[in-house]
Amino acid sequence: MILEQEIKLQIIGDAVIDLTKLDWLKQYCQSEPKKQRLVSTYFDTPELSLINQGVGLRLRNENGRWLQTVKCSGQVKNGLHQREEWEHVLTSDQFDLIQLKQTPLVEMIEDPAIWPTLKPVFTTDFERQTLQLTLSDKTEVELAYDRGEVHTDNLAEAIHEIELELKQGSVETLKLLAEQCVKQLSVEYHDESKAHRGYRLVQQTQ
Repeated sequence: MILEQEIKLQIIGDAVIDLTKLDWLKQYCQSEPKKQRLVSTYFDTPELSLINQGVGLRLRNENGRWLQTVKCSGQVKNGLHQREEWEHVLTSDQFDLIQLKQTPLVEMIEDPAIWPTLKPVFTTDFERQTLQLTLSDKTEVELAYDRGEVHTDNLAEAIHEIELELKQGSVETLKLLAEQCVKQLSVEYHDESKAHRGYRLVQQTQ
C-alpha cells in the first residue's frame, strides 16, 4: 500500500498543450515526454457496493501490460488528492484475488452475495504524456497530461487534465509547482477524480 498524493488541474478549453514548448517547465525536466495510451475498466456491483464503501477497483491496460488497482476515496482539498492505493502487475486480464485480499476489498471478496455480481461499470480511455520533474529542493514529481474520455455504455465525458503526483519530497513544494502551472497555463484546481466522474455518469443512467 502507498499513499498517493497528487494535485489535479482541469484544462480550461480544448486547446492541446505542447509540453515541449513550456520553457518555464524545462528547468525541472529529467527527460523528454513519454506517451502511452491507458485504458482502464472500473468494476462494481449493480448496487455499487464498492464505491458505497469508499473503495474503487480498476483493471488497466498500459500498452499491453495489465495492472489491477484498488484505491480508497481518501480526502480532497483544493485539488490535492490524498488516498491509499494498492497496485499490482498481472500476467493477464484476470484479477489476482490473493493480492486483492490484502486490500479493503477482502470482506466483499469473501461475501458470496456481493463478489459474484461484480461487473464493468465504466471505462476511461486516454492518451497520457508524462514528464519526470525534479524541483529545487530535490522533490520529485510526475507530471501527467491526459486527453481522452470516460464513458459508460450510454454516456461519455471528455478528459482533459494535468495531474501532478508527488513521488518523493515535500507536499508544499508540490503545491508551489501547481501554483506555477495555474499562473502559466489555462488550468484550474479540480477536486473530481476520473473515477468519480465515471460514477457520476453511471448514476445518471440508473
